[in-house]
Amino acid sequence: METKKVFYSELAYLFGIVLLALGTAFMERADFGVSMVVAPAYLLHLKLSQTWPFFTFGTAEYALQFFVLILLCLVMGRVKISYFFSFVTAVFYGFTLDLCMSLVSGVWMEGLPGRLINYVAGIVLCSVGVALLFHTYIAPEAYELFVKEISAKFNLPIHRVKTVYDIVSCLIGVVLSFIFFGFGRFEGVKAGTIVCALINGWIIGRISALLEVTFCFKDALPLRKVFDR
Repeated sequence: METKKVFYSELAYLFGIVLLALGTAFMERADFGVSMVVAPAYLLHLKLSQTWPFFTFGTAEYALQFFVLILLCLVMGRVKISYFFSFVTAVFYGFTLDLCMSLVSGVWMEGLPGRLINYVAGIVLCSVGVALLFHTYIAPEAYELFVKEISAKFNLPIHRVKTVYDIVSCLIGVVLSFIFFGFGRFEGVKAGTIVCALINGWIIGRISALLEVTFCFKDALPLRKVFDR
């Protein structure tokens, strides 16, 4: 009987954040539309950075996630310590995203083939990142935490909750695009966003299952109880 390899949940957190930020940067670079989850934040960044140049994509991310956490508190009817840690994760992700955006800006993107490569790489990296974050006790970003908490509260399959959340985020992105840039111009939310909204939950479910078959997730540090409060 083959023994599963150990994957420490703390590493799953770090790798998950980095891969998610890198995947988002690749999708933005491809210009087929960013992930539906980050589309609202991306549109806020595009609009507000015209007035305030310091309002980066990463800044927009943790600013919006603060409001997602407030919504989560209202739905759950309580405030947990892990929600505060989730905001710390959001800030960490925001800085990582801005760094990845700078790094990816120099990546080759010659014509349609290059854009497609960046787009596919972005979807895969984002999916792996989210799947890893679902296997760590450290509070993930507000987006993933919202899906995780709602799934547990109502006993629903996590990949189905993720798909619904993605579609709602996509619709919000479309509305913001119309409000900010008018009906004749789509920004952030494009054909690639729609495709991602439809398949991302399924891809994350398959990757998550593959991770569970291959690895045994264990804690390296005795901190789980702190994040479960």
